[in-house]
Amino acid sequence: MRCLVVTTHPLSKSLCKQLTEHVVNKLTSMKHEVVIEDLYAEEFDPVLTVAERESYYSTSYDSSKISEQVDRLQEAEALVLLFPTWWFSFPAMLKGWFDRVWGPGIAYDHASNLGAIKPRLDNLRKVLVVTTLGAPWWVDRLIMLQPVKRILKVALLGACAKKSTLKYLSLYNSEKLNEQSISRFKYKIDKAINDWGR
Repeated sequence: MRCLVVTTHPLSKSLCKQLTEHVVNKLTSMKHEVVIEDLYAEEFDPVLTVAERESYYSTSYDSSKISEQVDRLQEAEALVLLFPTWWFSFPAMLKGWFDRVWGPGIAYDHASNLGAIKPRLDNLRKVLVVTTLGAPWWVDRLIMLQPVKRILKVALLGACAKKSTLKYLSLYNSEKLNEQSISRFKYKIDKAINDWGR
């Protein structure tokens, strides 16, 4: 499959970058076509521009400054998102990628009466999320009710890529893990990617 790997972390030696390398190696070893979009390395600007916002409800959304990112998203059959969960939300860089790249005419179409939007990412079949959290599992799941997962599953994929299936992997207590714990998590990643063939 054509796989778009979107990763975002400001530190080159972060756990997130280590997991990105693992994912890319796994996908490559399985002969998938892999395109990497490292938002920090590419100095992606997450701020929605005036022109983009002004064109949001016009006949054509102004994606001129993000045309390469748009092409990669529309061509992807599988999407892997690797990011740290900060304050139980997306990092600003990734949120901006959604704001700008998942625009009208790209990820969805507006309804004529401004009702429910119509999905456009029909090509996208598999979505894997790999995220790290400093918090323990019970805070994310029992107290916060996994807000990032819900937004991705319901608001983004549910509206724009209805044919996709989501696998969501969270690595908790990420600031104090040993190598054995990280290796176990990498095994979960491998299993999730292996399951794409089923």
